[in-house]
Amino acid sequence: MPLEEGDLVRPRGRQSSGEVSGTPRPGGMGDPSLRGTAAPGGSSTDGPAAGWEPGPALCDGDVTPEGAPMRAEQHEEALMTELSELVQKVVKSSSWWERHGVDISILACSFFLLPAGFLCLRSSQAIPFLVGILTLGVVHHTLTVKGSHLASHNALTESKSWGKVWAVFFIELCSAFTVEQATYNHVKIHHGYTNIIGLGDSSTWKLPFLNRYVYMFIAPLAVPILTPLVALDLLRNVEWKAAVRTLCCMFLGFYCHYWLLLHVSGFQSPWSALLCMLLTRSLLAHPYIHVNIFQHIGLPMFAADRKPRRIHLMSLGVLNLPRNSLLDWSFGHSLISCHVEHHLFPSLSDNMCLKIKPIVSQYLKQKKLPYNEDTYSSRLQLFLQRYEELMVQAPSITELVGIQ
Repeated sequence: MPLEEGDLVRPRGRQSSGEVSGTPRPGGMGDPSLRGTAAPGGSSTDGPAAGWEPGPALCDGDVTPEGAPMRAEQHEEALMTELSELVQKVVKSSSWWERHGVDISILACSFFLLPAGFLCLRSSQAIPFLVGILTLGVVHHTLTVKGSHLASHNALTESKSWGKVWAVFFIELCSAFTVEQATYNHVKIHHGYTNIIGLGDSSTWKLPFLNRYVYMFIAPLAVPILTPLVALDLLRNVEWKAAVRTLCCMFLGFYCHYWLLLHVSGFQSPWSALLCMLLTRSLLAHPYIHVNIFQHIGLPMFAADRKPRRIHLMSLGVLNLPRNSLLDWSFGHSLISCHVEHHLFPSLSDNMCLKIKPIVSQYLKQKKLPYNEDTYSSRLQLFLQRYEELMVQAPSITELVGIQ
């Protein structure tokens, strides 16, 4: 779905200091509070679009005598094409190990750590037991978050057939979700319509009936319970064969985990085993929820008929967090420090996103395009301070100024 085809950008006055107007469109879409290409609350936008000058206002379908909309589209396409060529050169010159091997090795290593984690839980001493909890928790999130994310984009292998196999294994068996709905919601909607109001605006992560502290610090503990419940509800939207396959994989994944805790780790009661399952599966649930909201919500949002073209959409509506050893391993670079690169080139593996990061960041800065970066602590503080505005109220619509 070529989201950017045929779009026009309507200027709404002069842009100052590289900001993007947050003036809401008619219809009560919220206060004009989210302004600027820089993420609110201290995030930096390197290479702001300084020097953008507004032209005469263009209404839908208007074409100036000079053909400004057509030239704008051609310029946008030329930017994305030029960046794609630069990235493609890097990809072609990279070995299989760089394209896929590094990430496959991380997933394989995590899988092989499972026996050690289950055996550590047999110990009656606190330290080995905690090591077992930490090991199983990190492994679980590596397989379910990193593995599922790469599999949903078919970034683990260049074979489509094997890609489907890995998708079923990581998304359904490990994560207890259905492949069809996971792929549709993430790849088609979130990536196809990033920060488009009503489509890819990350609304699925909002629970406005919860206060800020419950949502940010308590609700994530329920992720292991809510995920399969949501998946079961979504099975209504898939074919019966896919639903049966998903149910079988979900049951097999849960039962294997439960059986290993009873027969390998030596848990004496079903309730203690279930409690351990909940603990390990929610170990990194807090950063999982935080990362999903930090990197899009609070950045410019657009109406479907007023969205910028792809390269602007992704540079404006996506944010990178700093590198973190634990989250890089468990979630992958494409979800942490290379999220901008991932949204521009979603089929690349985590390691390749890391490799092209200098090229993408330098290119966007050279072309005076936003490159959003912020720290985890800064975003957490922002969301705690502006929770009502960002997570409860309807987001305001941003209308770009002077892009053409």
